[in-house]
Amino acid sequence: MSSLPTGVSTRHTGEPLVRALNVIKAFHGAEVLKGIDFDVHPGEVVCLLGPSGSGKTTFLRCINQLEKIDGGRIWVDGDLMGYDDRGGTLHQLSDKAIAAQRCEIGMVFQRFNLFPHMTALANVMEAPVRVRGEKKSDVRVRALGLLERVGLSDKADSYPAQLSGGEQQRVAISRALAMSPKLMLFDEPTSALDPELVGDVLAVMRELAAQGMTMIVVTHEMSFAREVADRVVFMDGGVVVESGHPKDVIDNPQHERTKLFLKRMRSHDDPDRPTVQDARSQG
Repeated sequence: MSSLPTGVSTRHTGEPLVRALNVIKAFHGAEVLKGIDFDVHPGEVVCLLGPSGSGKTTFLRCINQLEKIDGGRIWVDGDLMGYDDRGGTLHQLSDKAIAAQRCEIGMVFQRFNLFPHMTALANVMEAPVRVRGEKKSDVRVRALGLLERVGLSDKADSYPAQLSGGEQQRVAISRALAMSPKLMLFDEPTSALDPELVGDVLAVMRELAAQGMTMIVVTHEMSFAREVADRVVFMDGGVVVESGHPKDVIDNPQHERTKLFLKRMRSHDDPDRPTVQDARSQG
């Protein structure tokens, strides 16, 4: 089996790949992020937990410059995202420069956002060919390898409407990986899936983690966070409430807000929902 590309940079060995400092984001005057400090090191998997509206998705979108921050700074691999720092004064980058930064970061959304008029293979090939101008024959070989790696080699010529939700999400992961990103962002990638389809997607993500991909994952999948994450961060009300090893945060939370959230999660947990362990046992 060929390895999935990681694209992890070694340009700043020993330094965080992602560094956020006092990040603030407001919508219509209401602060959604209230001064987030956050580091992720190369090869680290960090799971963001928290109730709806806690700022998790907004934070991911700020890292990827899909939302402009209102305060603070975010660096990815040493590059200040979205801005040029000239003597302490920030100047917004051009749309072209921001798009170039975004190419280095893969993002997988709740909804798959595949082009419905394109086959699975064409969806995976689109960005490297159109955005980076790579040779189509080279990209095709890489795209076929990625589809094979996520168990979809027989679906290359299928259109999104012919695929299950889980298959579409695995195509979306392959599409993000086709750009050889140094960082992968996952925004609740299994929340729109039927329970029986979750395991296949989690298995792909687990393999990515095992191969050294730096990942920030917004998720409610407690088994995945416990088994795969190097660190769990619990957010609520636009702030980081608690952060640490998964066993510490999930099994022995210190903050009352974390305890209440996890209690509610357990009360809604479906015992028949596939876990990472289930996916592993199924190969």
